Amino acid sequence: MNGQSCPTEGISKLLIATEGSESSRSAVSEAVELARMFSSKLIILSEVLSNSEYEDGVPWAIDQVESELRKNMEAIKKTANESGIECKTIVHRGHDPSRDIVGEAVTNKVDMIVMGTHGRSGLKRLVMGSVAGEVLRHARCKVLVVPPGAKIDYSRILLVTDGSIHGSVAASEALAVATRSNGSLTVVSVASSKAQFPEMEANVEQVLKFAEKHGVKAEGTTLRGKPEEAIAHLAEQKGAGLIVLGGYRANEGLNLPMGSVTERIIAGARKAVLVVKAG
Repeated sequence: MNGQSCPTEGISKLLIATEGSESSRSAVSEAVELARMFSSKLIILSEVLSNSEYEDGVPWAIDQVESELRKNMEAIKKTANESGIECKTIVHRGHDPSRDIVGEAVTNKVDMIVMGTHGRSGLKRLVMGSVAGEVLRHARCKVLVVPPGAKIDYSRILLVTDGSIHGSVAASEALAVATRSNGSLTVVSVASSKAQFPEMEANVEQVLKFAEKHGVKAEGTTLRGKPEEAIAHLAEQKGAGLIVLGGYRANEGLNLPMGSVTERIIAGARKAVLVVKAG
């Protein structure tokens, strides 16, 4: 976080979901740093993918995987403890990591889930397959997704808005972060057609007026094309340190602009993405 004071809202509990890979190191680092800044309690969660067939057939292999995970988690805990962070570790055995991540987040009343990403077949996929996608659908709290090598910089924020209630919540979060960090904001909407362009432009203008009212330095743009490609390119062009966008609820389906597109943006971006939800 480049020595910054963290500008996001108070966080009393953080949950970091990690499978112990090299690709999750950035996510772990950011989670520990957030916990340090807020004196938050840190919960480290890992999942041993298993089922009754594996347990009966190759129990030694499952035990070995769990042993390695616990060793990695203890190393993270040691680092956290050295920074004065209260920390606990949780290991689940099962076949549905997303359910366990969301379940532990609810049980422990966490304010934010932090996850990493990894690459697969040349396209960045979410950590542990589609787990993060399921977490994004069902989590009630904020979700911070950190790709390998990413360093969060709150002074340069890229806000993705579509004019929906989800986009409005994301705008409020991004403006609050920019205000507290004395940072700048780039607001973007992506139109899927020429007919939609004026509506997306109006969404951007509305946020820019709100930013001006709150004394936040902001600029805006409306683009056409595939949102995930346009936003990834703009994030690189602007040197964004964090992308903020709206989430959605599972029962709303995946047809919303901020629905499945949210996952594709995360999959295509090389920047940390903070997903916030309405309600």
